[in-house]
Amino acid sequence: MTDTPNLSLPYITAAQAQKHVTHNEALRALDVLAQLNILDRDLSTPPASPADGDRYIVAAMANGDWTGKEDQVAAWQDNAWRLYAPRQGWLAWIADEGIILSYDGSSWVGVATGGGSVNPVPLVGVNATADTTNRLSMNSPASLFNHEGAGHQQKINKATAGDTASQLYQTGFSGRAEIGLTGDDDFHLKVSPDGVKLNDKNKNI
Repeated sequence: MTDTPNLSLPYITAAQAQKHVTHNEALRALDVLAQLNILDRDLSTPPASPADGDRYIVAAMANGDWTGKEDQVAAWQDNAWRLYAPRQGWLAWIADEGIILSYDGSSWVGVATGGGSVNPVPLVGVNATADTTNRLSMNSPASLFNHEGAGHQQKINKATAGDTASQLYQTGFSGRAEIGLTGDDDFHLKVSPDGVKLNDKNKNI
């Protein structure tokens, strides 16, 4: 065995020449991975002027020196990028968001802190992948919004009268019916036989 099993730190072998090279290599890796403080996890392109010791989690569609290294930890050391593949259970503090992430074996996910709150968190996926439009995404046979001692109210709020606050019902992600305030403050029921055009059935309710 030439490396440690968890962090892949190189061992100094018996009768090895230039032992300081191996020792320094292990120190470099420890300096990156211990107390993992990530500056940003949303960059696909390496920053132009990083400071020594800066660390990032490589975002999707990586390019330049980060090409093909998505989700890896990129560290600027000795005027070069060093990339470290994460392992299940690694924790990282994301400095620009003020949150803790854990690597679950396939992606970095949010970790509850304190009393279990993850507020604020930019994306939440439950058995699904959230994105910048569908920031809460769930794959589930059902969902439950239960009361806490009395009633329960679901709210859908829009910014102005010309915006939309509605519920859209789909088949295979193709819209078939929509109810709500769609483009004004009148209540609409719209249906579509083909998912191409939603026809307004009721208005001014």
